[in-house]
Amino acid sequence: MLSKNQIKLINSLSQKKYRNKYNLFVAEGIKVIKELLNSNYELELLYSTTDVFYVPTEKLQLITEADLKKISKLATPQIALALFKIPEKNDTVKAVDFAVALDGVRDPGNLGTIIRLCDWFGVRQILCSNDTVDCYNEKVVQATMGSLARVNMAYTDLYETLKNTDLPLLGTFMDGENVYKTQLPSSGILILGNEANGISPTIESLASQKISIPQFGENQSTESLNVATATAILLSEWRRG
Repeated sequence: MLSKNQIKLINSLSQKKYRNKYNLFVAEGIKVIKELLNSNYELELLYSTTDVFYVPTEKLQLITEADLKKISKLATPQIALALFKIPEKNDTVKAVDFAVALDGVRDPGNLGTIIRLCDWFGVRQILCSNDTVDCYNEKVVQATMGSLARVNMAYTDLYETLKNTDLPLLGTFMDGENVYKTQLPSSGILILGNEANGISPTIESLASQKISIPQFGENQSTESLNVATATAILLSEWRRG
């Protein structure tokens, strides 16, 4: 059985301050956990209703479905929940020719989806402003479906980082050039902004090119695209070109 202290610890990890305090984050479900087990992330402890993960016995605690419900944040718990160690603070920017930069993306589902999209399109580096949602938020981890294991996440002073790169900086704006009629560079950094306010003025000042996704609907009443949806379209167009 799970102890009250174990339940309290696991539930506290929903908050960033406790993730930072204990250097732990939560992952749920067979697919997500297996992806992380096959990565450089270090397992702290695995709680599971069945032994299907082949981890050392000292790292595994078999629990009941009733106990799993006490620690799971999913409406329908998925067999297992694992605690992984958060690596040391990572603000290292890998030397890549193509990256995505996120300026104040706040929604966990959006960030998780963007991480998964970057994995799909072969983008290995995401640069995050310090006010972007924590990539170890349990909702982010769940939405990545394991892609967090394959994409380097760097939280940094985004302005300073972008200012000091030699790569072209492509910002996404409503009044930018039509991406379908624009010659995109073979390398660069694609910048996406906050869900409500877009790219901040300070980051906008660095953009060497402004692009947009044109609206084709006759009504023209849709205000904007979801940032994760826009990421999918733009990464697809960039790779196509």
